[in-house]
Amino acid sequence: MLNIEHLTKRYGDKLAVDDLSLQIMPGEIYGFIGHNGAGKTTTLKSVVGILQFDQGKITIDGKSTMDSPLECKKNLAYIPDNPDLYDFMSGIRYLNFIADVFEIPVSERNERIRKYADIFELTDDLALPISAYSHGMKQKLAIISAWMHSPKLIIMDEPFVGLDPKAAHLLKEMMREHCDRGGAIFFSTHVLEVAEKLCDKVAIIKQGKLIKSGTMEEVKGDASLEDVFLELEEVPEC
Repeated sequence: MLNIEHLTKRYGDKLAVDDLSLQIMPGEIYGFIGHNGAGKTTTLKSVVGILQFDQGKITIDGKSTMDSPLECKKNLAYIPDNPDLYDFMSGIRYLNFIADVFEIPVSERNERIRKYADIFELTDDLALPISAYSHGMKQKLAIISAWMHSPKLIIMDEPFVGLDPKAAHLLKEMMREHCDRGGAIFFSTHVLEVAEKLCDKVAIIKQGKLIKSGTMEEVKGDASLEDVFLELEEVPEC
């Protein structure tokens, strides 16, 4: 579903992502872990086409993000770490705007809006301007918009930040259902307990370099994911 080959991204003299290669298959929830500044957000933004990268290749469902950017974007959804939505719009107008972008028929969009807004208890707030939303409400709206066009690949940067426990639980259920239907999810998180319970595979990045990846069992063995992460973080760079 998502193939990252030798991704390299620099900001001036700083090497933000260093020769990173990962493969996310259909049906997988893939967690991406690292300290602040490790290169997680840069990697995710490179995947979705927000950032240009210096070297490497990224393909989504077999199509290159460089050669076929529109085709790739039709097959993915992205939730950033801070949901910067159009505050002047109402919630329902924003969701219809997203539906228009992805050319979702009116009957289908209405059904999906109703379904997901009810799930997140946001239905009564859709008429309000987004400027009146709390951070958690904006996060819920961003999640609904990401699921609107049934993308094959969903990219999320710290998606649980700002969500109450019930909403976080609902999101985890939606993620599993999406992947059980053949989709894939690649997301970053600092909540290691969630990653350990939810993810099929995980990758740990440090100073732009991939230092460990694989199935949860391969990465953590008999230890906890937190113990493995802290141990790897303490290993000095060669």
